Amino acid sequence: MLLLIPLLPFLGFVVNACLGRRLPKSVSGGIACLAIIGSFVVSVLSVMGVVSSPEGFTEATAFNWMSAGDVRIPLQLRLDHLGSLMILVVTGIGSLIHIYSTGYMHEESDGEYARYFSYLNLFAAFMLVLVLGANFPVMFVGWEGVGLCSYLLIGFWFTKKSAADAGKKAFVVNRIGDFGFILGMLLVYTTFGSFDFQEVAAAAAGRASEVAGWGTITIATLLLFVGATGKSAQIPLYVWLPDAMEGPTPVSALIHAATMVTAGVYMIGRNAELFSHAPTTMAVVATIGVATAVMAGTIGLVQNDIKRVLAYSTVSQLGFMFLAMGVGAFSAGIFHLYTHAFFKALLFLGSGAVIHALAGEQDIRNMGGLKKYLPITYWTFLIGALAIAGVPLLSGFFSKDEILFKTYTAESTPGHTLMWVVAVITSLMTATYMFRLVFLTFHGERRHDAPASASGSGAAGSSPTHPEEEEPVAHGAHAAPVVASGFSRKDDDHGHGHGGHGHDHLPHEAPWSMAIPLILLAIGSVVAGYVGVPHALKGSNRIEAFLEPSFEAHAAAHETGAPAPAAEPAAAAEGHAGEVAHADTGTELNLMVFSSVIALLGIGIAWFLWLRDRRTVDGIARSLAPVHRWLLGKYYVDELYDAAIVQPVKVLSTGGLWKGMDAGVIDGAANGVGLAVSGASGALRRTQTGSVRTYAFALFAGAVAILAYYLFI
Repeated sequence: MLLLIPLLPFLGFVVNACLGRRLPKSVSGGIACLAIIGSFVVSVLSVMGVVSSPEGFTEATAFNWMSAGDVRIPLQLRLDHLGSLMILVVTGIGSLIHIYSTGYMHEESDGEYARYFSYLNLFAAFMLVLVLGANFPVMFVGWEGVGLCSYLLIGFWFTKKSAADAGKKAFVVNRIGDFGFILGMLLVYTTFGSFDFQEVAAAAAGRASEVAGWGTITIATLLLFVGATGKSAQIPLYVWLPDAMEGPTPVSALIHAATMVTAGVYMIGRNAELFSHAPTTMAVVATIGVATAVMAGTIGLVQNDIKRVLAYSTVSQLGFMFLAMGVGAFSAGIFHLYTHAFFKALLFLGSGAVIHALAGEQDIRNMGGLKKYLPITYWTFLIGALAIAGVPLLSGFFSKDEILFKTYTAESTPGHTLMWVVAVITSLMTATYMFRLVFLTFHGERRHDAPASASGSGAAGSSPTHPEEEEPVAHGAHAAPVVASGFSRKDDDHGHGHGGHGHDHLPHEAPWSMAIPLILLAIGSVVAGYVGVPHALKGSNRIEAFLEPSFEAHAAAHETGAPAPAAEPAAAAEGHAGEVAHADTGTELNLMVFSSVIALLGIGIAWFLWLRDRRTVDGIARSLAPVHRWLLGKYYVDELYDAAIVQPVKVLSTGGLWKGMDAGVIDGAANGVGLAVSGASGALRRTQTGSVRTYAFALFAGAVAILAYYLFI
């Protein structure tokens, strides 16, 4: 059954890729949806088997994949408690996104429709391979596969330059991270003699933690973390994710919520025992996580494109997850991954419903007053915004509070108090920019405040935009120029649009194929967090108890022969946090109340600035003009990379590397061989006169020479 989980969506990909152009939309879309729903059903049955299994996991081996000397790498899948949570998220939320896509992409031609769903199925299949892989190489197949599919889906509208550039940017940036992942994977094998996750965990558990210095485990985990920064969009490799908004909106939901960007977090959780033996790496993970969270949060405050606000929100929330992993709160990090999947998918699909209703409009300065036209979209979107803001009793409240509490009490992590302060500030910004989005999109009156210069589509990864050249915008809605979303903006290359309503037509609610997933995700955004009600609220934090066995090493001891350690470091980190929670319930309750106040304060700030008195935010932007320009320029990281890496490589290529090495040495050597052969053949050709007497004389002379050699010499 484990093999069926990724195989079903892969078969959906094969059918649509081979036959899709000959099938009507209803058939190709139905095949894709049935494939992922079937995978979800098999996943549920498999998870039920794992929960009832005394071993706590189940395995399936397809065949012996690679053999070289002593190296044996089977194509093996393994499902444990951590994998169970992940496959339910991937297939469950993935199914809703597939269903939503049948309505959102309905204006595509039959062939393009089938191509879209074939990519979507393939994306899910590779993500399931990544999650279920029992060893590093199998995980790496899924790891590279989702990178390939992100390129195909982000650049789905490939005739549009900005979409094609965004796809290439995502592919190239992820390859940089993947280089680190490959090196880390190989170093793990040379250190522990195995690629298998359980065997590596058991071997690592028998070693002492590398408390001082940079040992082999520290270097290996840092290299693995480089891969995680690429896939999960952390500093310094986060720059591809905001540009990924060039893809269709359901693709954004799939990448940001259920699949690709969670891969880095999952990889660290899968290797919790290994990372726990490298405190230096853990500190780096936590520091990068909290720095990414606050940086993306500040940029999100000034974005005007509805999808880009959500994109930077995703980067920020991923930073929260890495903060949790870095302080050893692995369960809390995965818990937030789980709840985030619901409300972030809801928010992206809700933004898609808005874009659909407004004929492709994405600039929130040209929105407003949509609440009365899109009631289902509004209320579901509001629930998602409340959840991500951390409002009490919604899913995001429980998972985010767990991360803040574990960070505050992580005394073994250097600077944990400062990290907690930064995380709280980021939480305030999250609530503020999310409700800025809600108020400017759905409340007030319909506006058309975006400057004409912002109406075009910026090319992802192309020449940097200079936002300081924009004209001032009323109501404090300042941001970089909006990026269009392919077909949804009726550009010169495409004659398609979502909804077919312009500024002069009344917006309309999404069709039921889009509305039903919104409603189901809204329900999940409310109730998903109740699997992790903390002890301070008289709960049992069932998700922590459910996930904890996956972070321990004892499961592999019977296979490797290594003795199961008395107290595994990864389990000890979780257990220590749990003891703190029991010992100081008052602290957790106080922090919970404080974080709730922060969430409500952020909502209140957004209400005051963008509903009650919008002139205030204009004054703030003018008084902090340098900071405002800095945020509009997204800290000019893309410009920095362009100046420090891209342009020097171009100059070096066109100068020394291309003209000197490629054209001079490599091409010169190849051309030289050709000239040498040509010259030699020309000389040899002149000896072929066609005269029989000449040939006979040459034959006689050769025979005489040979005889003379043997007789006299």
